[in-house]
Amino acid sequence: MPDEKYSGRDEEYVVRMSKITKVYPNGVAANQEVDFNLRRGEIHALMGENGAGKSTLMKMLFGLEQPTSGDIIINGEKVDLSSPSVAITHGIGMVHQHFMLVPSLSVAENMILGMPPTRSGIVIDRAKAVELTKENSKKFNLYVDPDAKVADIPVGMKQKVEILKALIRGAKILIMDEPTAVLTSQETEELFVELKHLKDQGYTIVFISHKLNEIMEITDRLTIMRNGRSMGVYNTKDVTKEDISRLMVGRDVVLTVQKEKAVPGKTVLRVRHMEYINEWGKKMLNDVSFDVRQGEILGIAGVEGNGQKELVDMLFNFNIPNTGTATVNGENIIGLPQQQIREKGVSLIPEDRMLYGIAATASIEENLISDRAGEPRFNSGLLFNKKAIHEETDKLIKEYAVLCKSRNQHVGMLSGGNIQKVVVAREFSNNPAVILADQPTRGIDVGATEFIRKKLVELSRAGVAVLLISADLNEVMELSDSLIIMHNGAIAAYFEDTAGLTDDVMGEYMLGLKEQSAEEIGRVCHD
Repeated sequence: MPDEKYSGRDEEYVVRMSKITKVYPNGVAANQEVDFNLRRGEIHALMGENGAGKSTLMKMLFGLEQPTSGDIIINGEKVDLSSPSVAITHGIGMVHQHFMLVPSLSVAENMILGMPPTRSGIVIDRAKAVELTKENSKKFNLYVDPDAKVADIPVGMKQKVEILKALIRGAKILIMDEPTAVLTSQETEELFVELKHLKDQGYTIVFISHKLNEIMEITDRLTIMRNGRSMGVYNTKDVTKEDISRLMVGRDVVLTVQKEKAVPGKTVLRVRHMEYINEWGKKMLNDVSFDVRQGEILGIAGVEGNGQKELVDMLFNFNIPNTGTATVNGENIIGLPQQQIREKGVSLIPEDRMLYGIAATASIEENLISDRAGEPRFNSGLLFNKKAIHEETDKLIKEYAVLCKSRNQHVGMLSGGNIQKVVVAREFSNNPAVILADQPTRGIDVGATEFIRKKLVELSRAGVAVLLISADLNEVMELSDSLIIMHNGAIAAYFEDTAGLTDDVMGEYMLGLKEQSAEEIGRVCHD
């Protein structure tokens, strides 16, 4: 049952958002009379499918957007949060999913951006910045190296820097957007210890996540949203993961990946001795070799920044390796124009769907046929066959369950999950030989996640070779038939079978605490 016994009692809450409605100029109602209340010293989950309205609600709490109607009350006082700087003065801080740090600056310099301690009011006092960082690092049990350059520190420490930045600015209420999206299990456990420490000191944390295991472990209460409305507030201990999924999606969701055992065929993607040195002289890929076979999902796990992005860049010609080869069905793909790479049967679900996956201001139809518009069935050379294009688009919208008003809607107006479905529909429907699936379900809801994972399994079992890159350890373990772990640009481990593999074991290789022998790693090449 929803936890409603405190409804209407202002003294129970540090934040009360009452009957919040947000209607955009185009008529889209992102929030409709939503109530959202936070108690002091709780970790409160905010959950819902992409497009459910949770991000809009939190943008209003942080002053990035303003409600069309409704009241926001902080510590019993009605406030007008007209900007993030105003929100900060009321003790509200936000830790974004994509870190807002300057890589070329030190931790201490990042810590004081926008509020630098100075000498004589003019020169930045770096010694004072280091002292401030050390002092607050100890106070909040968030230990960071103030002198380290942000570009050189691990992802887990970057997360701590972001949290400290908010706390130093006086935040008592922290909004955390997908805080564990790029963390290992060990880093996640460490973060949870730190969040519980903050909670014990009276801090309030909003925890936005699609990871149900983490929600069950770390939160006290949760608010579930669907279609811009609140579906109720629940004590976490009173609900199951299945209950949460049903409330979010409106139907039962299969939370575990169901797949038959793989029967791998011939090698489709063959990578040998690939190396890449970036513009700063750092070796991001170090003698990487592997095969992906027909009917197999080969997963790649690793802490972000250990070569996974660079590997995908090489395979789809976003960049060129210093040395090494990559072939699809025996034919070279390195350095080819991307259309030629596609013609050889390579499909890509990119890590950043907004930057590389879609043209946001183009229509759904234009995005769906962008890779095949030159085919004779759609293009006679003089005129487009509009009827065939419409039929293809409508078929893909239906088959991939894209929720939209029409094929002519701008794809950028869709929710994150539906944008990803448009990308997946295009990439999965062009008869691929190999799919490069880079973070295919990052930041999308359980319903869209379930759909995309099932499609990946279906295609692999139909004979497609799938290379899966994912920072979600549950996903990479459940979906993968075999698994590579990368560390410092090299393959640190290869597991021919993921059955029985645990995230703790994976974490040891991901963090560089363990490394397999060359003979064990070499098994990933099936020569």
